[in-house]
Amino acid sequence: MGRPFDVAGRTVVVTGGAGGIGYALADRLLRGGAARVVLADRDGGQAAEAAARLGERAHGITLDVTDAAAVAAVVEEVEKTAPIDLWCANAGVARGEELGGDADWEVSWRVHVRATLHVARILVPRMVGRGGGHIMITASAAGLLTNVDSAAYSVTKHAAVAFAEWLAVRYGDDGLDVSCLCPMGVNTAMTAQDGPAAATRLGGAYIEPEDVAESAVLALAEGRFLILPQPQAAVMEQHRAGDRDRWLSGMRRAWRELRAARPSAP
Repeated sequence: MGRPFDVAGRTVVVTGGAGGIGYALADRLLRGGAARVVLADRDGGQAAEAAARLGERAHGITLDVTDAAAVAAVVEEVEKTAPIDLWCANAGVARGEELGGDADWEVSWRVHVRATLHVARILVPRMVGRGGGHIMITASAAGLLTNVDSAAYSVTKHAAVAFAEWLAVRYGDDGLDVSCLCPMGVNTAMTAQDGPAAATRLGGAYIEPEDVAESAVLALAEGRFLILPQPQAAVMEQHRAGDRDRWLSGMRRAWRELRAARPSAP
């Protein structure tokens, strides 16, 4: 267990903050009393509009999280006003069906893994130096289990979980707290085109971004590393760890059922 994190009076940055889980996180953190929440998004116009809806304590900025220099510049700019207490590494992409192409893997790797590495390199030493700080990485239940529709998504989300664990082990005694947010299906723009036989449906009914944000803030207050908005993810992970061969067999059976439910190509 890490240290409990009270959002009241804190300065927070949320990447991918213009919509979906990022926007819901920003809204919930502000309602929890955060002093300032910066919504960072590749689409700066949407980030500004989202911040305007949330009120004067929200600020929208443009940020390409894959650009190390841009990430460093945002950290510098935000910390001119106050130290960043919580960085929510929430930006994500859904690229590459099945094995995908090289570009799908490159983008997924840069957004899901290297983006957090960029911020860790500049922000972790600062947080450790001032005796505390928190990084929350939005991975996915696909990073604990798998998503049979996309190898690039699954593998890079596994890497995001691994990086969160590494940060927690390496810097946990130095004042850095880390959380890893792993939702299953969520109703966002990323899943808007999911049909009834999408692989993510294996986790059951989709939940709302607001449900994810509520789970995240509760977990922060309790100092928990792993945040699972859908409890069935924990059961599935236990099954996977307890008998990997049986779990793989079950996943192959589920994949056969999904494939049979999908319309044939014309």
